[in-house]
Amino acid sequence: AATTSRIIPFPPKTTNLHYEAELVIALGKKGRNIDTVEKAQDLIFGYSVGCDLTRRDLQAEAKRLSRPWCIAKGFDHSAPMTPIVRKEEISTNFISSDTKIRLWVNQELKQNSPLSEMIWDIPEMIQYLSRYYTLQPGDLIMTGTPAGVGKIQVGDKVRISCGANLPECHFAMVEPSEEL
Repeated sequence: AATTSRIIPFPPKTTNLHYEAELVIALGKKGRNIDTVEKAQDLIFGYSVGCDLTRRDLQAEAKRLSRPWCIAKGFDHSAPMTPIVRKEEISTNFISSDTKIRLWVNQELKQNSPLSEMIWDIPEMIQYLSRYYTLQPGDLIMTGTPAGVGKIQVGDKVRISCGANLPECHFAMVEPSEEL
């Protein structure tokens, strides 16, 4: 579940939680079977910076048993992210060869990669997904993570940046609590 909380309770049923820094695309229009770059870009409302948290031990077990990964990827607070910045408020070339996505754990740089090295560019992702789903306003697309994913634990502080146009994502992993 996406959240802008800065306090993330460690999820239950795992001992191996991993971070994955990701650029997040927020859609503002409906679309299906998008066939051009221009139409794909027209669906974009804005951008965010987020972290795809993964219970890696549960993912490995699901793989071993040929089961879906939903419990490994989807859980309370599984996707901390910044508030969305409207695309009109961002430089038109913010995704350039110089724009890097970076993640630090306890001030140690763990992920550092240019967005230009993403396997698919953003319009391609939108076009591809629109072949399988009717994309809706409010949908969020997490674009994938660069090399360097790793384990985090209670007490860790995570910071993610993506260029100068988006706010940084910050959160702390805390002991689970019934109140959160």
